[in-house]
Amino acid sequence: MAIQSIAELASVLGISVNFLIVIILISVWDGIWKIVALWKSARNKQLAWFILLAIINSVGILPILYIFVFAKQAKKKK
Repeated sequence: MAIQSIAELASVLGISVNFLIVIILISVWDGIWKIVALWKSARNKQLAWFILLAIINSVGILPILYIFVFAKQAKKKK
């Protein structure tokens, strides 16, 4: 069974198309922030942050905090 459209996928899952689109957008949003935060934590050699960022799904909140607060603190210490 091949699903050929978002509307068909939403129907199979039993949810509305709008809800499916919101879920997809949130997933992309979180994925982008997570990739950037993981990259920065790896470059800063912060293994604990890398593991936390990889495990915890927070819709981009934890990665954004890491990028704009904790990564900058790590740079100041160096």
